[in-house]
Amino acid sequence: MDRNSAIGVFLMAALLLIYLQFAPKPEPEKAAPAKTTAAAKALGAAPATPDSVALARQLGTFAAAAQGTAQTTELKNDLLTVTFSSKGGRVEAVRLSKYKTFFGQPLDLFDAKSAQLDTRFRTTDGRQIKLSDLYFRPEPQGSNALRFVADVAGGQIEQLYTLPTNSYELSYNLRFNGLNSAVAQEPLTFTFVDNVRQTEQDRKQNRNHTTINRYLASGDHTALAEASEKPEEIKVTEPLKWVAHKHDFFVAGIVADHEFSSGQLNSTVDLNDSTYIKTLSTTLAIPAADVQQGKANFRFYFGPNSFNILKEVAPDFDRNVYLGWGLFRWVNRFVVLPVFHFLEQFISSYGIIIVLLVVLIKLVTWPLTYKTYESQAKMKVLKPELDAIKEKYPDDQVKQQQETMKLHQSMGVNPLSGCIPTLLTIPILFAMFQFFPNAIELRQQPFLWAHDLSTYDDLIKLPFTVPFLGNHISLFTVLMTLSTLAMTYQSNQTNSAMQGPMKFYSYLMPLVFFFVLNSFAAGLTWYYLVSNLVTMAQQAITRRFVDDSKVRAKLEANKVKNKDKKPTGFAARLQDAMKAAQEKEAQNRQGGRATAAASDDDDSDVEPGTGASDISPKKPRKTRRS
Repeated sequence: MDRNSAIGVFLMAALLLIYLQFAPKPEPEKAAPAKTTAAAKALGAAPATPDSVALARQLGTFAAAAQGTAQTTELKNDLLTVTFSSKGGRVEAVRLSKYKTFFGQPLDLFDAKSAQLDTRFRTTDGRQIKLSDLYFRPEPQGSNALRFVADVAGGQIEQLYTLPTNSYELSYNLRFNGLNSAVAQEPLTFTFVDNVRQTEQDRKQNRNHTTINRYLASGDHTALAEASEKPEEIKVTEPLKWVAHKHDFFVAGIVADHEFSSGQLNSTVDLNDSTYIKTLSTTLAIPAADVQQGKANFRFYFGPNSFNILKEVAPDFDRNVYLGWGLFRWVNRFVVLPVFHFLEQFISSYGIIIVLLVVLIKLVTWPLTYKTYESQAKMKVLKPELDAIKEKYPDDQVKQQQETMKLHQSMGVNPLSGCIPTLLTIPILFAMFQFFPNAIELRQQPFLWAHDLSTYDDLIKLPFTVPFLGNHISLFTVLMTLSTLAMTYQSNQTNSAMQGPMKFYSYLMPLVFFFVLNSFAAGLTWYYLVSNLVTMAQQAITRRFVDDSKVRAKLEANKVKNKDKKPTGFAARLQDAMKAAQEKEAQNRQGGRATAAASDDDDSDVEPGTGASDISPKKPRKTRRS
């Protein structure tokens, strides 16, 4: 890397830091105490007294069910408490019993103030009716089921909810009985408006991990942009199987036993709103025939964003856990997660699990690490010859490269052999970068001075805000940065290619990532810290098996063996290309000298003291005849 390239990379890193600074730093919100109710207890509300004439005008034959008293009823198991309202016969609030917010408050996935679920349909006389316009009669069906009934238009609207024991899924059936002549034969519209509250320490991360995922009947999966602060929208014109509102570590989703015929997904962000971090809105079309035939069966999922739980809910529902894309997702799903879950069966401390995960990965990749160090040792041994080439051709880069390639070929050294093993470990590195911030297993799990491994540790709190850093310093990130600098120094001692700007940049990058990772999950920076320490130990052990004198002897043997060997394949093509470039450069230099010489000849015909503009063609002189 030359000086200009190093400056360019530095500027790109600086732009990255500036971009990350645009979003405001998280300010923890103290949630208001949630209202609790006893199981199966109905709470009275002020009776509504609307104008019956106006209701009849608005709702027609459905107006009879538009007057009543709103009551709340609960279904409860060990995991969930679901509160229903008789006004609309709908889910009004959901509390997760085994979880709390980062601030110690009960974790309400949503409540009557923050969210609204509703369904509307059109009558044959053109009126728009919402279930929330109607009052339903609650009828408990045992301890785990609840039926809501509204007598309207000579028929009934029936909604049945069932909450199984030890489950995060709530079964739901919607049925119209005897209403074929009153309800238009067009899809009903289900809506779910969800104003998401902050539940985690890092408000920005909480917002950026909140989105809507959807899965089509065709098998396609997409999502709204998570980190966007602009309004996002997806219109779906083909059948859907499920839609899920992902709240960082928790999910509120609906799955159709059959299909939704179409839908629309929206998200908006108001950075000035201190109550809600993002608003999610879903609109789904329910086929009318399904409702009239009793086939409108759905399942709500209200629970943690845990891969092992979600994969049992519906096809690809586990994609609500973001594990990266492509190869990185594959590594997390089939390598990291199975190992992680296996270890947690025997070890309760997730910090120790991370240490063991690092050790296992390093043991598996040790052959690659050894290959990298061996390549660095060869380059170190060849450093005197490489320096001699630079001194011999100080101003001819093409000749330097050509002679360097000849030296590598004669010694049997491939400069890329040390890079390729390192590249093979990059998928694991980036997979971890996606795994730790999204692993609910780490949520509110303490280790050493960190209270929660899923977010940053703020042991060092600052009384002021530092640009690009915030008002805290993560001690795990500090230790990770120091270990990275130490590992870089150790590596540069054996890598002769690290010279000039490249060497400077190798020390600059750890400092850049200190600012980038200061607000990332403590589990991630702890992983990188342990990984650096294990890597340095590996290098120290490997040095005992790689002796420079033996490496030199092997290279000299290769030199004798390859004395008359000509390059083949890519090496031959590369050598020919470099030779052609050298010849072309020589021709250009020769052409430049010829042009300069011709110019000197032209200048010699000009009399001293005259300029080019003063020269004119000479006329032949006339001679006198005698």
